[in-house]
Amino acid sequence: MKLSLISCVSVAVVAVTAAAGLSGCASNQAPVMSVAPTEPMRVNVSTPTLAAGYVKVAAAPNAALYFVNLKNGDVVASPALVQFGLRGMGVAPAGVEKAGTGHHHLLIDVAELDVNAPIAVSDQLRHFGLGQTEVTLEMKPGQHTLQLLMGDQNHIPHHPVVMSERITITVK
Repeated sequence: MKLSLISCVSVAVVAVTAAAGLSGCASNQAPVMSVAPTEPMRVNVSTPTLAAGYVKVAAAPNAALYFVNLKNGDVVASPALVQFGLRGMGVAPAGVEKAGTGHHHLLIDVAELDVNAPIAVSDQLRHFGLGQTEVTLEMKPGQHTLQLLMGDQNHIPHHPVVMSERITITVK
């Protein structure tokens, strides 16, 4: 098969464009934007035993807590569905003492926390003591940080602490 010089150049341009991932005119995908990581929440060092003598529940090795349906930089509408993911541990309601389990807490716009004390209850510190793994939240427009934290049967963070990455979302 004989190709003209123009055809060869066109084929080369198409090949280079495809290899470089620059075929934007043929793609319907939105450009991938890089989002800076959210500043981590400030926490104190976790101790295995609290000053009052309470021995913290041990976290399962390699336990991981994460958001199933949200990532840093997402833009969402209110009410927003927030789904909790957990690997390496199980979920049990508050008050139930069972090794390798805990229950979720959602921290909204929380910049620092004492991980050697019971997790307080407020609009910013949401407890899911019935073992829930998702919530639909009414949120004001603007930027908000979200972070998940596991608590034991007494709402005290495990040792070591099991918490997700802190993410920033924008509510429109």
